[in-house]
Amino acid sequence: MNPTERLEKQMQFLIASDALKGVSRKTSLLDGSRKENSAEHSWQVILLAMTLVEHCEEKIDLLKVLRMLAIHDLGEIHSGDVFHFHKSSESDQKEREAAKQFFSVLPEEQAQEYWVLWQEFEEQATPEARFAAGLDRVWPSIQNYFNHGGTWKEFGITLEQAREKNKHIAKASKSIWEYVVQVMEKGKAAGYFCD
Repeated sequence: MNPTERLEKQMQFLIASDALKGVSRKTSLLDGSRKENSAEHSWQVILLAMTLVEHCEEKIDLLKVLRMLAIHDLGEIHSGDVFHFHKSSESDQKEREAAKQFFSVLPEEQAQEYWVLWQEFEEQATPEARFAAGLDRVWPSIQNYFNHGGTWKEFGITLEQAREKNKHIAKASKSIWEYVVQVMEKGKAAGYFCD
């Protein structure tokens, strides 16, 4: 493949990725003015990783974490966003197939590289993937707290469900998990959960 063809494929991928801005999520912005989109979520989690990396107990390659976070939700362009508490093996498979298809627009070796990174994030078997996947769940708890319960209330989530569904944050960082637990407990005291 010549450089012009390669660039054309990469630009097609980047143009298609713009659609992530149109994928609505269930969580609202902190000011409650509207629901966020998946591109905003991806940016926020990248910023979390850059800012909170010092709290990771494992030695990690931050650039690899950032690359994972930049692509981790691209499958949602075709599969849509599924509320974290409603995920199933069927919805996971749908997103998996959509991500693989989406990456196939790229030059072959780059498509394979992105696919491997995406799978690594999903499997959470490496320090980078554990950190990235854990951080992916931090901000929604912050959002729900600032939105007076947000999706916790909207979908009837209990404190125990929230703790169980997000406990993998501890694999990213024990101190960050402790912070999120404190936020959830403050939310419970304020009546933001359904228990």
